[in-house]
Amino acid sequence: MPLKTISEIDIYKKIVLIRADLNVPIRNNVIESDARILATLPTIQFALQKKAKVIIMSHLGRPKEGIIDKNFSLYPIFEYFKKILPNHKIKFSNTYLNEINKDFQELTILENVRFNLGEKNNDTLLAKKYASLCDVFVMDAFGCAHRKQASTHKIIQYAKQSCAGLLFMKEINSLTTNLINPERPMVAIIGGSKVSTKFNVLKSITKIADTTIVGGGIANTFIAINNNIGQSLYEPEFINAAKKLKNKYNILVPIDSHVKINQNQNFTSTIKKISDINENEEIMDMGTESIKNMIKVLKNAKTILWNGPVGVFEILKFRTGTEALAKTIADSHAFSIAGGGDTLSVIDMFNIKKNISYISTGGGAFLEFIEGKKLPTISILEKYKL
Repeated sequence: MPLKTISEIDIYKKIVLIRADLNVPIRNNVIESDARILATLPTIQFALQKKAKVIIMSHLGRPKEGIIDKNFSLYPIFEYFKKILPNHKIKFSNTYLNEINKDFQELTILENVRFNLGEKNNDTLLAKKYASLCDVFVMDAFGCAHRKQASTHKIIQYAKQSCAGLLFMKEINSLTTNLINPERPMVAIIGGSKVSTKFNVLKSITKIADTTIVGGGIANTFIAINNNIGQSLYEPEFINAAKKLKNKYNILVPIDSHVKINQNQNFTSTIKKISDINENEEIMDMGTESIKNMIKVLKNAKTILWNGPVGVFEILKFRTGTEALAKTIADSHAFSIAGGGDTLSVIDMFNIKKNISYISTGGGAFLEFIEGKKLPTISILEKYKL
């Protein structure tokens, strides 16, 4: 059942509450990446053009619920909006649940929803309070679509009208189109630290992709099927499942690794075949030959799905594999889809945003969607659409 979108609803001069995903990295009150803000901006601007009074709500970080913590305040985001929308009257509200008088400016930024008791538990009373703020509720936070929380889920049940935002629909349409009928060959890159958090994604994506590249701690679990991996991060309880998956589908595993050799307080590093790793060594990145193999496969791809780094990219010495694959994807003529928090960090690090065909704002939602799950926010939007 198709969702109703903000462009299909009469919002002229109405009060429109947009649930955005403004969970951006902030250090010393400075926004380090505005990617998620810019992604939802078209929905906000569309509503402003219709002369609606626009309210923006979002979470930020993981504060203790019910406690106001200035380290997780959306005030820096309010200041950012004042800079990028200088021609609009903008207000910040941290008492919005106590003053439901609808005395809003053209654009009002609400304080972190996770400061409100009941947010994470999808509390009915809190959802009703949110719903009472507006005439139309717009869900534009695809990155939160997998969560049943008061501001992302139950509010839809009580709002006068609910619909999907422009970003929300763009995410769904882009992912659906390129997962159902991708141009081939399709290559997927699944990296990260734990195979347990992405095993269902791996099972789903290996059925779709012609080749699946695994990296990071996920690859280590596959390497450990037949090799000693020393002190490397892996999940032994998933070795048998990884073996079955590798035997059934085309999964490309590193054949050599950049390892850290631990020696008392110090360490050195070297490239080694995966069959030659010693007990005091730890896999930190792909090796030279593995990188060559991965690049060769990526250069022939017509569709690339990318989630997660393939090494400990935070450390300069162990960034080579992630950098090589990221830049190969950026230089590729394939349609590339990237998603996940660490993936977005890599994209920012190497300044390749303009060269990725589609960047999803979702992390967990992105993974659950490509896993084939029906996201709860999509289900409830379908149920209560008017």
